[in-house]
Amino acid sequence: MKEKVILAYSGGLDTSIIVPWLKENYDFEVIAVCLDVGQGDSMEEVKAKAIKTGASKVYIEDLKEEFITEYLYKGIKCGAVYEGKYLLGTAFARPSMAKRLVEIAHLEGSKYICHGCTGKGNDQVRFEVGIASFDPTIKIIAPWRIWDIQSREEAIDYAEARGIDLNVTKEKIYSRDQNLWHISHEGGDLEDPKNEHSSELYMMVTPPEKAPDVAEYVEIYFEKGIPLKVNGVELKPIELLDTLNKIAGKNGVGIIDIVENRLVGMKSRGVYETPGGTLLYAAHGELERLTLDKQTYHYKEMIAQKYGELLYDGLWFTTLRESIDAFVDVTQQTVTGTVKLKLYKGNVKCAFIDTPNALYSEEISSFSTGTMFDHKDSAGFINLYSLPSKIKAMTFNK
Repeated sequence: MKEKVILAYSGGLDTSIIVPWLKENYDFEVIAVCLDVGQGDSMEEVKAKAIKTGASKVYIEDLKEEFITEYLYKGIKCGAVYEGKYLLGTAFARPSMAKRLVEIAHLEGSKYICHGCTGKGNDQVRFEVGIASFDPTIKIIAPWRIWDIQSREEAIDYAEARGIDLNVTKEKIYSRDQNLWHISHEGGDLEDPKNEHSSELYMMVTPPEKAPDVAEYVEIYFEKGIPLKVNGVELKPIELLDTLNKIAGKNGVGIIDIVENRLVGMKSRGVYETPGGTLLYAAHGELERLTLDKQTYHYKEMIAQKYGELLYDGLWFTTLRESIDAFVDVTQQTVTGTVKLKLYKGNVKCAFIDTPNALYSEEISSFSTGTMFDHKDSAGFINLYSLPSKIKAMTFNK
């Protein structure tokens, strides 16, 4: 009886050629696992393609809602961003995928999991660390690290020689990853930072210059940091994100172009579209400004940066990430309310915030005299606050 290998299969260029490559180089039964996190592909077509190219069995796994509620919502509550710009669309998807691959490997009695990540990328780390977190005995097969194919052009040649249908060409050779949260574009002419990226590559977002000439408003309601309503209508997680993707995308919101520091030691350039996610981060951040005290808000900003690094580096299944989640959940107890955003040609502006938990007091903060604030109190405060500076001046400015 042949041993089985579990292949994380998307039907894209890399995994499409891995099926025949595995059969040509190993005596394995190839079981393809299609992990649906909202790629927008027809899973039946992907399944048929896997069978056609040599897979003996195909699993279609719907992870979309779990992806949002168990991963994206944690990121929104934390405010996790990588290097100030990237909303971690690819990184958020990998932990749930790695977990399910192990579960299917156990179900099938397989000792091997194969993926199509290159040796230059972050995803190889995310998948393999995730897999090891559940079963360190599973062996990894990573064809890009061992085969003779050296480029995407050669991969296309390999596929064409075996009659495999592709959705890329040597002219349009971008490497893309899409899910409910975002779509990334890498490779091709983007590899030269001197090249301005073309808006023709956008798939979720209208180019800002072509967006409507009239601003659009959108209201998002959060309860303890979790988005529940759009424009007053309660929506389920997938429907909510899909709605915001359409609203933001129509208005040119959610595009970044970044040269990022990869985990493996090199810099890479990518163009990311994260329309709905951009709105959720913006609205959630504005609500926190009104509902968190200064010390908690500032400390949480540091935590968010670390969380983003952990996620980017494939360290989701760690005690530190779980501990940060526990801290964040405490901070979110008061993050309830509605935020209205104004969208116009790629720009996002906060129009109003309505929350029962606001720590802002107009009576105290107003330039008009209020009963709860005495201007005279500031003099004593400043005297004490400036004491270290006064002592230093007296000591060294003699």
